[in-house]
Amino acid sequence: MKLLYQSYIKNGEGEIKLVAEEAEDMWHAYNLIREGDHVTATTFRKVAKDSGMGADSERIKLKLTILVEGVEFDPEGGVIRLKGKNLTESEWVKLGSYHTLELEQQRAFTVRKDAWDALDVERVRQACDPKLSADLAAVLITEGLAQVCLVGSATTLVRAKIETNLPRKRGAAAAGYDKAWDKFQNTVFEAVVRHVDWEVVKCLVIAGPGFAKDSFKWAGAAYKHSLKEVLSLPAIASQIKDTKAAREVTALKEFYDMLSNDPARAFYGPGHVLAAAELGAIQTLLISDKLFRVNDVAKRKKYAALVEGVQAAGGEALVFSSMHVSGEQLNQLSGIAAVLRFPLPELEDQELVEEA
Repeated sequence: MKLLYQSYIKNGEGEIKLVAEEAEDMWHAYNLIREGDHVTATTFRKVAKDSGMGADSERIKLKLTILVEGVEFDPEGGVIRLKGKNLTESEWVKLGSYHTLELEQQRAFTVRKDAWDALDVERVRQACDPKLSADLAAVLITEGLAQVCLVGSATTLVRAKIETNLPRKRGAAAAGYDKAWDKFQNTVFEAVVRHVDWEVVKCLVIAGPGFAKDSFKWAGAAYKHSLKEVLSLPAIASQIKDTKAAREVTALKEFYDMLSNDPARAFYGPGHVLAAAELGAIQTLLISDKLFRVNDVAKRKKYAALVEGVQAAGGEALVFSSMHVSGEQLNQLSGIAAVLRFPLPELEDQELVEEA
């Protein structure tokens, strides 16, 4: 993400102008923009014009500011659609009428907020730090199926999926199998060359069943969910220890280990985690970015305060991305969990429900 301009203070109003340079930046923008924000961007609109030879239409370029009332994200297409009321005087779009802005890569946009909380500020920092871009690539491969993934600080993106039917390895068909397998591997290699930027990527993980090559032995299947298994292996983790994705996987494993061995030190669910935070008991907080994409301002402030409170007390607060496999798994646990400094058996068995 490229930062063009900023004028805001933490917990105060202000604005920022950004350009999304890659797919992961669009995820950051999606998490940054919420209902009630003012967003300014270039848009295009078809307008009717009379050419003297009958009505005709023309696509014109406009710069509009809208008061956001709805946010949609298409991760495959890499497009964010914002719906809201137009706040800009224009001869083509009436003031106060509804309009949809589409944010895309390489097109600048400005976000103005009444209050920039700590999570917004951290989101901008992460998005604009080149060291936190997609620095890990993974090839998940098995017979006739492969996926090339880029694992960044906030997203796991499948950039290529290669499927082919291979002949059976029997009798005369064996020669045909070898030829088809070589062609398949070449196609996978070409996908890696096409989608992996070696000026950014620090590590390439190749995983799959062991029959093809010794290096294809770390995962049971060439599907995206196998990435969690791959990233958690010690041999792989040692190579990618500096990536945010690896820390998330490790933290989730630590939580499950604690849940099995000392359950009074492993809580999940808003009620139990917030209660543990009030006692200053949280060592590591695991919280999904999904919980912050809410229209309830009070609820977002509560979770933002939780993150700041854990950090202020010397704990670690990890905001998991829903676009990572680890984030998807955390969401199945309500999106929030914690490893505690000390056991709280008196809270463990209580039914604690988050207040509405």
